[in-house]
Amino acid sequence: MKAITPFTYTLAIATLVTACSSSPTGRTQFVLLPDSKLNEMGVASFNQMKEEIPETNNTQTSKNVQCIADRIIAVLPEKYRSQEWEVRVFDSEQVNAFALPGNKIGVYTGLLNVAQNQSQLAAVMGHEVGHVLARHGNERVSTQLATSQALAIGYQISGEETPEKKAIFQGLGIGAQVGIILPFSRVHESEADFIGLELMAKAGFDPRESVSLWENMSKAGSSKTPELLSTHPSNSTRIQDLNAAMSSPLAIYNNLKNLGKNAHCY
Repeated sequence: MKAITPFTYTLAIATLVTACSSSPTGRTQFVLLPDSKLNEMGVASFNQMKEEIPETNNTQTSKNVQCIADRIIAVLPEKYRSQEWEVRVFDSEQVNAFALPGNKIGVYTGLLNVAQNQSQLAAVMGHEVGHVLARHGNERVSTQLATSQALAIGYQISGEETPEKKAIFQGLGIGAQVGIILPFSRVHESEADFIGLELMAKAGFDPRESVSLWENMSKAGSSKTPELLSTHPSNSTRIQDLNAAMSSPLAIYNNLKNLGKNAHCY
């Protein structure tokens, strides 16, 4: 068995220190991969989806979604606003949308049955773009890499192979999933909600419709998984948190509305 040297520990600690950064909300993050790598992965994934899932043939739907995307992109930080984004509406019954590193946005037609107006759709799209702005994909991959490496190192230095040792580390793997990775993903989802709320308001969409959206999701039974074992907050938690954060985005929206600059995509 290969020994774990002091140099390995030093290198691991140095990596942890240098990998720290901050999200748009000021939350400390842990990222290991260069953004260029995540962009490559995002573009490759999007291209594969375009090959596997047909694009909607409803030109008006595509036009409406593009309009919402354009308004959201127009209020992004300059680093993202100045780049070219690709937007596609996929003909699928999935009630979902996504944004990927590499400036890709996808919306499934099934979402349009739940997002009943332009502001509700903007809430979803703003949320998904929020994931990109906050580098959540990089953070998620980095956390999973670090967790698996930590368990591997611990396994190597913990002594001889025994059935008890194997059972303990299998348990630790489950504990890491529930105790670290899943809650961490809920942090991502909540942070993307707050970023999306601000983006949609700055883009001229009514942020109050974000609450209506999740009420629609609840009625549609979007998730029955207990929050403890889910990567997403429960719908009721989301609604509560969005209402608590509504004051500033609503003021932004009302100011734009008074100036006649609120959104009119459809």
